[in-house]
Amino acid sequence: MAKRIGGMRRKTRHKFAKNVRSRGKFSLADYFQTFKQGEKVCLVAEPSIHKGFYHPRFHGKTGTILAQRGTCYEIEIKDVAMKKTLIIHPVHLKRI
Repeated sequence: MAKRIGGMRRKTRHKFAKNVRSRGKFSLADYFQTFKQGEKVCLVAEPSIHKGFYHPRFHGKTGTILAQRGTCYEIEIKDVAMKKTLIIHPVHLKRI
């Protein structure tokens, strides 16, 4: 059989691209932000940090915080008709 080509960030050149002037920089306030259970958040990737990243198909989705797991959070999102639980670092989350 043929070998599977590409990893998780395949075909995301424009989706996760940052502005030229903000490349490499990220906000420490976003990195250390905290959330409470039941809060609504939007999945907005910070491409310069790979820790706690989610799959690109979930980019821009809205979900609710279920619990904290270490430094990351468990987020429940609705993908078509199924509810899915993702473990995401807070730097990739935006409060709604």
